[in-house]
Amino acid sequence: MTKYGILLVSHVSEVVFGVNRLIEQVAKDVPITTAGGTEDNDVGTSIEKISAAIENNEGEELLVFYDLGSSKMNLELAEELSDKKLHIFNTAFIESAYSAAALLQVNVPIEQIKKELEPLIIK
Repeated sequence: MTKYGILLVSHVSEVVFGVNRLIEQVAKDVPITTAGGTEDNDVGTSIEKISAAIENNEGEELLVFYDLGSSKMNLELAEELSDKKLHIFNTAFIESAYSAAALLQVNVPIEQIKKELEPLIIK
């Protein structure tokens, strides 16, 4: 098991698929899991998909990126059900996930990654 992984959560499965594909270009060694759409692949989020993505990620701690506020609600519920530590970022989804993954790939410490993502916080 590796120390850190990335979790991508979106209301649309194609979005997390595309962002994952992009990130894999710069962070091939970082474990990434995704949870996109509802159980029937409609627009929305699924606590079941999020929980599975958390547990299936090889990281002990996960840097989590999401697209909309209701994703965060389900993430917080899933976090309560998991033993893993989640670092949930309220940042620009694609840019911050990409940046964090690239920094993890070259072993930048988590505190420095958090600092680097500060300009991308959505207020």
